[in-house]
Amino acid sequence: MTRRSRYTRVTGQSHWSFMFGEIAAYAFIVLVLTGCFLMWFYEPSMKPTVYGGAYPTLRGVRMSEAYASTLDLSFDVRGGLLVRQIHHWAALVFVAAVTLQLLRLFFTGAFRNPRLLNWLTWVGLLVLGMAAGVTGTVLPDDQLSGGSLSLIQGVIQSIPLIGTYLMLWLFGGDFPGEKIIPRLYGAHLIVGVLILALLTLRYRLVRRHGHTRFPNRRRPGPISRRSRLVALGALFSATCGVLVLLGSVAQVNPIWLYGPFEPGSITAGAVPGWYMGFLDGGLRIMPNWEPTVFGHPLSLAVFVPALIVPGTFFTLLAAYPMIERRITGDLRAHDLLDRPRDMATRTALGASGVTFYGLLWAAASNDQIATHFDLSLTALTVFFRVAVIAGPPLAFTATRRLCLGLQQRERDEAEHGVETGLIRQLANGGFEELTRSPNRPSTGPAHGGTSSPLHPTR
Repeated sequence: MTRRSRYTRVTGQSHWSFMFGEIAAYAFIVLVLTGCFLMWFYEPSMKPTVYGGAYPTLRGVRMSEAYASTLDLSFDVRGGLLVRQIHHWAALVFVAAVTLQLLRLFFTGAFRNPRLLNWLTWVGLLVLGMAAGVTGTVLPDDQLSGGSLSLIQGVIQSIPLIGTYLMLWLFGGDFPGEKIIPRLYGAHLIVGVLILALLTLRYRLVRRHGHTRFPNRRRPGPISRRSRLVALGALFSATCGVLVLLGSVAQVNPIWLYGPFEPGSITAGAVPGWYMGFLDGGLRIMPNWEPTVFGHPLSLAVFVPALIVPGTFFTLLAAYPMIERRITGDLRAHDLLDRPRDMATRTALGASGVTFYGLLWAAASNDQIATHFDLSLTALTVFFRVAVIAGPPLAFTATRRLCLGLQQRERDEAEHGVETGLIRQLANGGFEELTRSPNRPSTGPAHGGTSSPLHPTR
């Protein structure tokens, strides 16, 4: 028995892609454990202090207690830097696993009745994961996190009518104020509790409705509790091992190289976490539109890409199951998954959404692309402006035609058989090709099997 089939038998799942949800849950457990360790040493305060720790380059520099405590955690606490990096990598892996889980649910139709609430749970986990990443990135109060803080300020101020008041309330006064770090620290903890609540809800939903499966896979038989715990424990250990390995050998967020945050400055080459790249990309390629309405400027160059575009994107993502159900009128309960090629329109819509997100994500590195490939930054920005508009329709058309082509090929193979490339000459001098049944793949003696029946076709 192969490892994959053994895992399927002892866990009750019918495909390897079901592991994305479990990896997200295990990454969150690592986040909680490492976060509890970091809480003991981190000081969420913007009170000024003079650093006197082990890092000589910044010794004697005036900084906030938040930044100083993060430096002490990295250089003076045994294992502190390792735990910091594991925590950061676990956050990246968590959002990646949630994203892959959403893609699996979408392309296989696992969001249909009775699993709409499960879909909304995963959408909520994606939004909360991004929020946790942003609030956690700001907490060290270094030059890189200060750039994220400046972006948050600009986005809030772009909101018409109430933006300035929201900014003053959040920061407790003029930017950056003295209250933003403690408030974001509290928000970071609250978001973590909400993630835990959604993961618990997801577990209860799976217990209630069970796992979906593909039509060509049989549902596994009864599973002993011990076998299931052993398999899940192995996956948890593997997830922890990979995160520890990444935290040990792959440096991430070296705050001591950036220095303490200084308003009005930003580190060269600074980019956000990968999951927030689409927001940065939208801000970079948006035209400088700032009309004046009733004597007041309206910052569409920030408001549209930072709030309107992501708000619309996630709203459509959450509402898609209800939109599809309204259009198709399908109210039946579904336990069997779809193959993406069999649902050409849905798959094409998913491909266009991935293309839209991917182009915005790539646009966040337009300066790096221009530098490394010796391209014009202006020309590259114009390209991304056009590609973001033209790319999704092209991806929709190409993906839909590909799915329909695959469907047509399967119908042809079912009717005429699969071409083998073998030609036989007839007694009258003509030729015919031998085909085989599509449901019985050919396994000749070279593969240790017997030949499948071949059928002539003219």
